[in-house]
Amino acid sequence: MDKKQARLRRAVPTRKKIAELRVHRLSVFRTNLHIYANIISPEGDTVLISASTVEPEVRQQISGDTGKGGNVAAATLVGKRVAEKAKAAGIENVAFDRSGFRYHGRVKALADAAREAGLKF
Repeated sequence: MDKKQARLRRAVPTRKKIAELRVHRLSVFRTNLHIYANIISPEGDTVLISASTVEPEVRQQISGDTGKGGNVAAATLVGKRVAEKAKAAGIENVAFDRSGFRYHGRVKALADAAREAGLKF
């Protein structure tokens, strides 16, 4: 079993529970250089809202720091951005799906920033 398979194995119980609850899902994916956040419909087939460090607006804001998207400051920015987009779309309650990643560092920073910006999970 490689790292990706192990991570996806850890993600399965959370995703099953969220599907059972029938709520919007805030899914996080991270790479070494970027972090992505998507809000997925309760049916699990449609991405309603997305934010990432690849977006031009975010790239401009993080260019003053290290110019990279793989740090806590960038994750905080993405968390705020996805929460603002969700509130504009009328979504306030979501379930947090960390996709098998450990809840610390960038994943935790994104979650905390989304909570501070008004998302409830």
